[in-house]
Amino acid sequence: MSISSRFAVGIHILSLLEINKGGVSSSEYIANSVNTNPVVIRKIMGMLKNAGLVNVRPGIAGAELARDLSEITLLNVYKAVNVVQEKELFGVHDSPNPACLVGRNIQNTIGPLFSEAQLAMEKSLGNVTIEEVVKDLLKKENQNKVDN
Repeated sequence: MSISSRFAVGIHILSLLEINKGGVSSSEYIANSVNTNPVVIRKIMGMLKNAGLVNVRPGIAGAELARDLSEITLLNVYKAVNVVQEKELFGVHDSPNPACLVGRNIQNTIGPLFSEAQLAMEKSLGNVTIEEVVKDLLKKENQNKVDN
């Protein structure tokens, strides 16, 4: 099991909007880049719009970034696309056996560890901007051109 792919798709969308800022970034265009259905893109775009990360206009093809790249962190995207509920990245099974030593204590033992791990991950995501992602994408593309 992994974190919802909406997170990666959200990063993909925002990066593509920047790289294609001179063109029209319709849901069909973005879906072609992501290799998915435009309906999936429209759903995720709605989430990004609700979070104030993109501007879309109903009935008009195209979208654009609502904020400067340097102001959008991966944590913003992570939260925008509802990857997990607050403090629930790691699930703990609901009804362990209270008659068992492990069952009776496991939730209180691993719960704080899971919370600490999630906070560390979120802190890390908050330190990376979409601007950095776009710069790395362009660097890799330029390197690919040199290598070929």
